Order: sequence, then structure tokens, then C-alpha cells
Amino acid sequence: MPDSTLTFENFKLNKQLLEAVSDAGYTKPTPIQEKALPLALSGHDVLGIAQTGTGKTAAYVLPLLMKVKYAQGMHPRALILAPTRELVMQIEEAVVTFGKYTDLRYVCLYGGLGPKTQIEKLQAGVDIIISTPGRFIDLYKKGEIFTKEIKTMILDEADKMLDMGFMPQIRSILEFIPVKRQNLLFSATFGPKVEKFSQEFLEFPERVEVAPQATTAETIQQVKYDVPNIKTKINLLIHLLKDENLNRVIIFAKSRKNAESVFNFLERKKLGEIRVIHANKGQNTRINSMEDFKAGDVRILVATDVAARGLDISMVSHVINFDVPLIYEDYVHRIGRTGRAENEGFAITFINPAEEYHFEKIQEIIRMEVPRVQIPAEVDITQTPFEEKQGYEREIDNQKKKDNPDYKGAFHEKKVKYRPNPDQKKEKRGNKNSKAKRNRNQLKSQGKWKNKG
Repeated sequence: MPDSTLTFENFKLNKQLLEAVSDAGYTKPTPIQEKALPLALSGHDVLGIAQTGTGKTAAYVLPLLMKVKYAQGMHPRALILAPTRELVMQIEEAVVTFGKYTDLRYVCLYGGLGPKTQIEKLQAGVDIIISTPGRFIDLYKKGEIFTKEIKTMILDEADKMLDMGFMPQIRSILEFIPVKRQNLLFSATFGPKVEKFSQEFLEFPERVEVAPQATTAETIQQVKYDVPNIKTKINLLIHLLKDENLNRVIIFAKSRKNAESVFNFLERKKLGEIRVIHANKGQNTRINSMEDFKAGDVRILVATDVAARGLDISMVSHVINFDVPLIYEDYVHRIGRTGRAENEGFAITFINPAEEYHFEKIQEIIRMEVPRVQIPAEVDITQTPFEEKQGYEREIDNQKKKDNPDYKGAFHEKKVKYRPNPDQKKEKRGNKNSKAKRNRNQLKSQGKWKNKG
């Protein structure tokens, strides 16, 4: 059957799901949905490799809802694990959207707030658990989760999960859920860690890959600026944000400190409503900021990589990488916030001298050279302060040493052996002999000296 005529009805989903899909405005499946849905519905273990923004959440939520079908019993029959609370909330939205005409019960489990409400939902009876690994283990150990009836387990953003060090926790979870189950693993990249884990997690999986791993969506126009220092980055950012075409912008910073600095500076410039989210922000603050941004009430959202995944916002006009990410795959996830659902998007990256090395590695991963754009003449390019310049040079030295262990570096200082001149030697020897003589005379006067000669 030609792809152009394929609809969700071809997957033999039940009436409730088809109606919900129609209400959500979906007319035809995306490539990942087209390939993964039939396999998941047939009960196969699935390994899905797809970049963010391709509709992979629906690719596993729809077959899961079809399998679980209706509310039954008190204990969960399906478990979805995700690395961050933001992604858990995004998956929850998909479950709500597609399960609106079913009576299925679900609960979201994540940290950052007390577990009381989550425990109450578990005790009332659930069919599907959507959770971060840590909170799932905490509530299991408290005796609040009964796992014997779990027949489906899904891991989303597996690459991020492993990068964040969740492997021990996932292995613990695998020990106390039934061995006989259907497994689905989805990831934007397929590096050695994910490959190794997929071999122990999946049983004879069907692999689905809709684009070469770690590629960026064709709908995203990418550019890069070489920027000498942080002050010039700020000046360039202000210049770009004066353009009204940047109407819904996410700015990514590498740390909470940088995110707060950018936020505070932009807030003073009155360039539109602005919010900042990072790990130190309270759960409610983060949720409210994202909801306001989704609703279009906020023009600029400054974020760390805690928000690089799990933000399902279809109309982000621009993503600006104020800092280059040090986990290179995160570049794909960051810019994947724009150009979603076949909309055109723009991704702009600022690169200081010490970040050139990292961006070259990113270009190797995405297998493309991002076009370089000159800083506009109107932007004030400031002189780099001495300390900042030294910091860049030290970092560049470390990068070169990483690639070449024999590289000595600009900051390498040769160790010069101290050689006192002969007069100093004589003086030191004379002082030493005088001290020995004084000690000997003192022992003689006390009658304690024994002549060994």
C-alpha cells in the first residue's frame, strides 16, 4: 500500500483510540509510527532509533493503550521509564490525549515533590505507571508498587538515561518485574552504551530506524557564530532578540549559573516575557514556566539541558545554544525543540575559542558542517578579559592533551633543578659543621659524650 494512503485505521486500532487520534488532529502516521506501530501491536520487542520531534511517543503509547485496553484490577500492567520529570509529564500528555475515550488509569511518579499524592493514586488502582527510575524504586521499596502483573516495559530516551547514570537503577528494576514481558526501547542515538544495554534488555528485537542516528531534522536551519568571549555572546544575543521573527525562543546554557546570568541580563533589557528553568527551580515553578511558554504567554525560555528533552512544544521558532553542550548528543535534542511536526525551525549556536573543539565533534556526530555566519557589524565585539582568555587557553591545552598525551601545552613549565653556587654550598656546609660542633661540646659538658674513635 503506498505511503500516501496509509492512515491510522490501517493499524486496526480500536474505535476509542482512532477517535482520540482524529481529535488530536493526526491524519497520517509519521515514519517512526508507520514502522513501529505494527511491530509493537504484534507483540515484538522493538528497538526504535529516531530523532526527537518525529512522533516516537505516539509510536509506543498507541500500541500500549491498545494492549492494556481498559481498567482492570488494582495493580499496574505496564511501566514506562523516562530519565526526567519533564519527559514523564510529556508522556503523560500523550497518554491523556490518546486515552481520553478509555477508562484506563495511570500515575506519574517523579521526584521533586512529596510522594503522598502519588501513593494515593497507586493505592486507588492503576493500569499504567510512567516514572523516573529513582522514584519507582523508592515507592517499590516502601511496598507501594506491586509488579507481578507488569507485562509491558518501555524505556524512552534510553541514551539520556544511560548518560545520566541510571543503568544500576534500571538493572534493579529488571530484577523485580516479570521476565516474561514485551519490551520497547526508544533512543535518539545508538552509541555503544545503548547497543550494549539493548542486548541485555531486549529479546530478539525488531530494529526500527527512520533516519541515520544522531541526525538533525531537515526542517531545521542551522548556523554557527564564532564569538570571542561571553560579553560578545550577550551583545549578539540582544541583537538577535530585537528581531520580532524570534517570537518563541529557547536559549540553552551549560550550567545553572550561566542560565541565571543570561536570564537576569535579558530581563533587564525588557525584550518580552521571559522565564528560566533548571534543576534548582522548584517543580511547580518549572511546570508553570513551561505551560506559559507553550501557551505563548512567554517569548523567551532560558534553560539548562534538564529541559533539552521532554519539551513537546510544536511552535518554537528558534533555539539558541548560548553554550555548546559537552554531551555532544544533547545538541540533537536541544535543536530538536524547533522544526517539529514538519514546521520550519532555526538553530543558532555561539562558539567561543574553547568550544570549537567540542563543536567539531558535534559536526562529526551529525555528519554535516554547520554554516558559519559573521557577527553583524552592529554588534559590539568586546576585548576578551585576561582571565577569561587564560581560561580558554588552559581548556584548549587540555583538549590537545586529550588528543595527544605527548603535547606539553602553552602552560607547561619545565622543571629546573635547583643548583646552588659553590659559595652557597660552602656556607651551608660551614653552618652544618658549626651546629654539629656545638652539639658535641654540649654533650661533653654533660658527661654524655662517647668518643667512638
